[in-house]
Amino acid sequence: MNIGILAHVDAGKTSLTERLLYTAGVIDRIGSVDRGDTQTDSHELERQRGITIRSAVVSFTVGDVKVNLIDTPGHPDFISEVERALSVLDGVVLVVSAVEGVQAQTRLLMRTLVKMRMPVILFVNKIDRMGARCDDLLESIRTELTPAIVPMTRVDGLGTPQAHAIARTIGPEDPDFTAELADVLAEHGDEFLARYLDDEAALTERDYTDELARQTRQAQLYPVFFGSAVAGVGITDLVDGITRLFPVNDGHSDDTLSGTVFKIERGWAGEKVAFVRLRTGALGPRSKVSVFRRDQHGGVVELPGRTTVVEVFDQGSAVVEAQARAGDIAKVWGLKGIRIGDRLGTGDGLDGEHLFAPPSLETVIRPARSGAMPELYDALLQLADQDPFINVRKDDEKQEISVSLYGEVQKEVIAATLADDYKLDVVFEGTRIICVERPVGVGEWVEEIDYRSRTFFWATVGLRVEPGAPGSGVVFRRSVELGSLPHAFHKAIEEAVRATLQQGLNGWEVLDILVTLTHSGFASPVSAAGDFRKLTPLVLMNALKQAGTQVFEPVNRFELEVPAENASAALLNLVECGATPESTRGQGSTCLVEGTIPARTVQEFEQRLPGLSQGEGALLTRFHSYRPATGPAPSRRRTDTNPLDRKEYMLRAFGRI
Repeated sequence: MNIGILAHVDAGKTSLTERLLYTAGVIDRIGSVDRGDTQTDSHELERQRGITIRSAVVSFTVGDVKVNLIDTPGHPDFISEVERALSVLDGVVLVVSAVEGVQAQTRLLMRTLVKMRMPVILFVNKIDRMGARCDDLLESIRTELTPAIVPMTRVDGLGTPQAHAIARTIGPEDPDFTAELADVLAEHGDEFLARYLDDEAALTERDYTDELARQTRQAQLYPVFFGSAVAGVGITDLVDGITRLFPVNDGHSDDTLSGTVFKIERGWAGEKVAFVRLRTGALGPRSKVSVFRRDQHGGVVELPGRTTVVEVFDQGSAVVEAQARAGDIAKVWGLKGIRIGDRLGTGDGLDGEHLFAPPSLETVIRPARSGAMPELYDALLQLADQDPFINVRKDDEKQEISVSLYGEVQKEVIAATLADDYKLDVVFEGTRIICVERPVGVGEWVEEIDYRSRTFFWATVGLRVEPGAPGSGVVFRRSVELGSLPHAFHKAIEEAVRATLQQGLNGWEVLDILVTLTHSGFASPVSAAGDFRKLTPLVLMNALKQAGTQVFEPVNRFELEVPAENASAALLNLVECGATPESTRGQGSTCLVEGTIPARTVQEFEQRLPGLSQGEGALLTRFHSYRPATGPAPSRRRTDTNPLDRKEYMLRAFGRI
């Protein structure tokens, strides 16, 4: 069984992982986040900051069930780590603090889990803390997360050091719980409802528990357990619920190999180590394996590979060399070009829809030491193996490197990682939003072979650009006959189109555009694919200039929690930052505000928030959509260059300048 623990930051996620390992007998001393000696926060930076930055895998056994547990980051700047972990899980324990209750990140995670139809158990942590809540928290979970919950334990001594959880039982000993459970099960199970109405007394405890497990595994119902990870309260009931209610893999290895790469690390010699979740089949050392991924056009490509070492998790974070079977999480050496998201054995299920939006911020990063740009670029490429969403980009013309970000904390972590692991001190420029461009009209351009005089390229290319459907990205099609050019020339044109549109007239990626090849020609035997690859950008950019583009800026949805007495000041500042509050509602002494805000002003509001809320405010933002940028169009092109200068372009293509 592969499970994940998810939570809003500081809800007790890592502490729960430690307690589960201790309860299972894997460790004889519980680590502390404050002391920096937990099993999963093994990186020095995680120990220093007291937060989880990278997903970590640990293992323990309960009875005859082996449980691989993935501890994920709680901070929203590292949401991409959560997405990769979710793709390989059988179930999730979502931790909610009994004191802070349902928080912004909790809502985002639960919405995602419901969308995935992921089995979820909710664990209400910190019941021994002053201010802990029970009944009103359950009501908050019903209204803000999901109404389909069933509390499996109750609490005595709530909010005191003596707090403890008591398991609720099915049968005459606890008729109220039996009736409550029957109502919830009947609401989601027609067969159970029919049996209940036919003869309620004939239903056994096994009937109830089997139906509860079925509905939990199908993400129709979400059990809730109470406890305290630090004090060890309620953990036995939680573990029992995990092993009884979540789906279990049979471990059969007879089927065809199918596995997903969800994490990449670097070994002591700099080699890639892939973390693979096996769905079916088996994988051992020195095995030939097919690696499947999508190419830049969306097609599936198959690459050969061979493993050298395969390890599976045994007890805690320890690993042993063994053949990995269906359901296992394995560490695999030898697959040199492996990437996150690759599939082993089969290409089925490649690259589904992203669960969370990509980063909407970027920054330029420079080495503090002169001449260290190549070292920095290589180091960032290695970091991109671990987190592809940072999207490292190198601009040779400007001599700068930029990376994408979710937030300022991620920037600090990148800087610390480069300093600690690569001995590179770096300087960041200011963070800016990542905009996109969309065409506003139709434009055409043709460049033909000129046989009467010396020609720059032995190629004829004509392109038409026009607005595409919203959300369509880049669509390339041909109005010329496919046989009018050799296949390699067609491929060169399409590849050049997609590469060129990474930077439009204002330097931003061009999306929602339809590009049509209208003219083509070549001169045999002198024409080569390189002629088409070099000429296409000139034709495309001139067509794009005719069409014109509009810059769109990202807009985020936000959820803001502030003390009720600070709500008016917070709303005023939101409006000053260009936000549009859409709903405001009170939750006890707290006010929850939801709406939209331009991504460019999020950081400004975050800096204001502590002073507005006496340090008690919490803001969660996520990408929502793009809207036309107001004022002068934001640009990331140098103002002293013209990308459409034909003579300069030709000379550059020939390497003259």
